[in-house]
Amino acid sequence: MNNDDLNIDPKLLKPYNPNDTEDRIYKLWEESGFFNPDICIEKGIAQNDATPFSIVLPPPNVTGTLHIGHASMLVIEDIMVRFARMQGRPTLWLPGTDHASIATQSKVEKILEKEGIRKNDLGRDEFLNRVNTFAQESHDTIVNQMKKMGVSVDWSREAFTLDEKRNLAVRTAFKKMYDDDLIYRGHRIVNWDPKGQTVISDDEVVNEERKAKLYTFKYSADFPISISTTRPETKLGDTAVAVNPNDDRYTQYIGKTYVVDNFCGQKLEIKIVADDHVEKDFGTGALGVTPAHSQIDAEIAVRHNLPTKQVINEFAKMMVGNESILGKKTTEARVNVVEWLKENNLLENEEEVTQNIPTAERSGGIIEPLPKLQWFINVNKPIITRGNKTLKELMLEPIKDGSIDILPDRFEKVYYNWVENLRDWCISRQIWYGHRIPVWYRNDEIYCDIDAPEGDGWIQDEDTLDTWFSSGLWTFSTLGWPDMDSPDLKKYHPTTVLETGYDIIFFWVARMILMSQYLLGEIPFETVYLHGLVRDAKGRKMSKSLGNIIDPLDVAEKYGADAVRMSLVIGTGPGNDSKMSEDKIKAYKHFANKLWNITRFILTYTDTTKLEKNFQNFTETDLDLIKERNELVNTITKEITEYKFYLASDKIYQYTWARLADVILEESRPIYANGTNEEKNSRSQFLIETLEIIIKTLHPFMPFVTEELWSIIPVENKNLLMVTPWPEI
Repeated sequence: MNNDDLNIDPKLLKPYNPNDTEDRIYKLWEESGFFNPDICIEKGIAQNDATPFSIVLPPPNVTGTLHIGHASMLVIEDIMVRFARMQGRPTLWLPGTDHASIATQSKVEKILEKEGIRKNDLGRDEFLNRVNTFAQESHDTIVNQMKKMGVSVDWSREAFTLDEKRNLAVRTAFKKMYDDDLIYRGHRIVNWDPKGQTVISDDEVVNEERKAKLYTFKYSADFPISISTTRPETKLGDTAVAVNPNDDRYTQYIGKTYVVDNFCGQKLEIKIVADDHVEKDFGTGALGVTPAHSQIDAEIAVRHNLPTKQVINEFAKMMVGNESILGKKTTEARVNVVEWLKENNLLENEEEVTQNIPTAERSGGIIEPLPKLQWFINVNKPIITRGNKTLKELMLEPIKDGSIDILPDRFEKVYYNWVENLRDWCISRQIWYGHRIPVWYRNDEIYCDIDAPEGDGWIQDEDTLDTWFSSGLWTFSTLGWPDMDSPDLKKYHPTTVLETGYDIIFFWVARMILMSQYLLGEIPFETVYLHGLVRDAKGRKMSKSLGNIIDPLDVAEKYGADAVRMSLVIGTGPGNDSKMSEDKIKAYKHFANKLWNITRFILTYTDTTKLEKNFQNFTETDLDLIKERNELVNTITKEITEYKFYLASDKIYQYTWARLADVILEESRPIYANGTNEEKNSRSQFLIETLEIIIKTLHPFMPFVTEELWSIIPVENKNLLMVTPWPEI
């Protein structure tokens, strides 16, 4: 049989080269306009009355480049989107990026440091210009990387968490919450980052395990109770000692107040209080209460009406104490306090322990709990417009009643536990880059509104909002809210699914549920699909220090984006970490080549000009093969619908290589060599139909090579594969 006679595409006579294909294919997709669901509806590709599929891209931070974890997220979401689009559903995948205020500002400040410039030297406006330039450059890099991975997002709807439309949404949300008395300004203990000079949320605190010393001592020789602490310098701010009410050792002291005339140059008044939260068997069973420098101690102070005394400032330096302590950094003061305790024979024990040290995720600074005047969201206040439910109740409700499914469901307990223990959310940040708080002051007046007040003398609050405040609005601010008549909002919200990493279930998922439930009275998404971390071949977290980072663009350039995509999906269920290596990626490059060779084999032996529509004269053998193939398609369709991408991709992979290539094609050779015309026609009809189905079902997983093959195989009246109907059996 002569290849020229069968009009074999010359491309098939060469090995598949993704570097010659992928950019050209992506440009073809973009120019088609089919990433936009409006165009798909207009062209009759999507059915306007079909159930829409919508998903928002978790916006990458504009702080640099995408890593292999981002690639995993992009691939999983693209599989969902391409599958839905091929089903004829109006399908919207809305892209965007996150301004990531603390992280981005920190990056730019480090760049300026190398130039010998501080942000205060530039002033707020000029500094923000520098940040915006950096953010735009980072954005452009990220967009290019996303395209390299084949993401079929609707670029015409791209958003940015700090653009004008999102800023209007933020101001509107703030104003409504302020008017409903959910946002307030008050003095509370916050996580203060002395290095970054800003408040950070509980979720942005990274606990690092370090060695520390646990000191047991008394405040004075005649003080009746010993206490233990790893931070003796904070004890200059103690106002009480708390004991368990059932601890017989201390019952006689409860209610008494002891005056310590000199504790490292500081006078203390210590009240003994009984509190159920104190563990009798931990340490001495007595807790020195420092209300100004511990969230737990602050809560004890509220329960017992204790005074608060701040002894550490915003630069982690001591505000009180003798000359060896006053003005010193806390770490230096700690050493000097211990020396003072030894000199005064008050130190009873000193032992090395391991403890978790709270650090700031972005700056690495050690967190100081400090009392600060900040803006907070009250999560426990009943909301009249929401049936007197609190924000915490609104966050829990859709998970409890099943309105939102979390995959895998083991994370539901984690979610419940976090929400139930949630404290009021501090939303103000002492940085310049971000959404500035829409509150103005003039003398004793305070004004909060969407727009600035008229008149002279008004000064806007200097602080900006926590990044998670704006990203919490993401599912609906991107669809036109606060315009409740927005066509996109009506059609595509609630979104179908949110796909993100399990490590930000609290950062982002919970806050989106909070914001959507409160502002719209509806859930933001129907399903939450949580992916795990991508680790190296040994199961270690990827890091620069280990030198085990895999750059998705580097390996895509080397092996093709399709190979990277398959390696990130097969064998990895929702919520599970996965192992990644170049060998694994290389294996799926071989699979792309195998698919290429399968196509060449089938077109070599199949005279497509003689194929019939609605062919019925299959042999019994081929009928059995058709049944097997159809069962496979039904299974794959079901598994993709159930978000079991790891199973669906593996099944189609195994069938294509182990069944079709290794068995069925080999069994076809003697049929074409010695079989009857009936057998040849039957086998050719089966093979070309199977090839079409394989290419279609592989498309969500390997879009580039399948689109290229689809352009080669002879199919009548065909459109781009990305909008070709999914196989229906």
